[in-house]
Amino acid sequence: MVRAGLGYLAAADATQLSAATQAECLRELEQDAAVATAARASMLAGFTAGQGYAGDADYSAVSWLMHRTGITRGAAVGHTAWAKRFTTHPRVVAALATRQVSESVGRLICLWTAKLPEQHRDDADEVLLAAAASGLALEELAALFAEMYERSRSELPDEDPGRDFAGRGLKLATTFGGAGVIHGDLTPECAEMVGRVLDALGAPAGADDDRTREQRYHDALAEAMRRLMAAGLLPERAGQPVKAWVHISLADLLLLDAGSALQDQWTAQVRERWAAHRAKASETGASDGAWLDGDAAEAIACDAAMAPVVTGDVNVDALEDLVRLCVELDGRRDGGRDAAWAALEQAVIGKAVDLLSGPGGLASFLRRRQLGARLSGPSLPLDIGYAETVPAGIRNAVLLRDRHCQWAGGCSQPAGACQVHHTRHKANGGTTSVKDCVLLCPFHHQVVIHRWGWTLAVNPDGTTTAWNKDKTKVLHSHGPPARPG
Repeated sequence: MVRAGLGYLAAADATQLSAATQAECLRELEQDAAVATAARASMLAGFTAGQGYAGDADYSAVSWLMHRTGITRGAAVGHTAWAKRFTTHPRVVAALATRQVSESVGRLICLWTAKLPEQHRDDADEVLLAAAASGLALEELAALFAEMYERSRSELPDEDPGRDFAGRGLKLATTFGGAGVIHGDLTPECAEMVGRVLDALGAPAGADDDRTREQRYHDALAEAMRRLMAAGLLPERAGQPVKAWVHISLADLLLLDAGSALQDQWTAQVRERWAAHRAKASETGASDGAWLDGDAAEAIACDAAMAPVVTGDVNVDALEDLVRLCVELDGRRDGGRDAAWAALEQAVIGKAVDLLSGPGGLASFLRRRQLGARLSGPSLPLDIGYAETVPAGIRNAVLLRDRHCQWAGGCSQPAGACQVHHTRHKANGGTTSVKDCVLLCPFHHQVVIHRWGWTLAVNPDGTTTAWNKDKTKVLHSHGPPARPG
């Protein structure tokens, strides 16, 4: 009924209504918005208390609201703020539910009275709500609260900002075993920032998280320090370090290659390597293949769009696979562009990337020959098989590619706060390469995958899919594929 009424108003031609009717609608809509805020605050408070967001592998109510209801982070933070006020300012929420005050005025009252000592907040809410209901203007409400604030300060002479600043201090002591003990007196602004960081990073990691609040705050402090160090914001002896990433497209490298002499040289080298590979394969019974160039290659590959990216590893087998896929793609020329065509075309692109990139690929060859000493160093390996750690070259390539947590359900944690995850665990034969690694935030990596048993797969088009242990819930970072035809 509510949706039907709002839909009717949204579809109505307001210009055909009288000013009195328009004014009545606007007043009613504002009051209805207040009721909706109170209802949402009550529902979200219960949802948060029961950690309902963990069922969808989200680490907080804010994250769940962003990814499951499609709202912005700012809106999600605003909703959760009202959920907290449901407990800390019950009179204000009740006033919203009974249409006594608007959402904006109610929020302002909460922000004001939150500055008072806790024992005075409820009474202050009651007085300000009654004043607002009686018709006091906003500036008069502000003046009334200022009087309340000054009276509360006079009752608490020890709460002097100057005294807090002069008495600030922090001490970190270590025990014989190396454990740390922190003692400190923080200024109000510092305490607020620390509290927000600890609350944000120390939220329970789901229903199975049995850590105490003190343990979660400890882990949150450690995570905050790790992120700060990983962000590269700590100054070194001569100031902050500077790192420049030089992005050069293959097209730009080809433009630097006047007359394609270097490209021809690389092609000749690959032809020789591939011929040797084919000769060896002929002795071991491997499948046959052929080197195509010129008009023949152009005819076979004319419909195979290729978008090379400088990631991956060069493999002589990639050339054979690329030729085979192009022949198969050419054979489907008269069959229409269906799902099978799209999948095959994607496979062609992948093999083209393998061939053109990596330490021995064309992009690396041109870069080392064309860009001078500063930018012509050896290519870092982007595929090394099994490795205990992720080498810098692969880690940097994954960071630059993903840029934030790639959890299929959606996550906006930045790359500096993320860890590199092997989509196939190393214990199960997973390799350390760009295409087999993905960025995940600590929650989705350590908790959701390694503790809750979820699985994350990277699809050929770069999107991700995740499913829980019993496969009753599947998350996609993309919409369903288009139906053929």
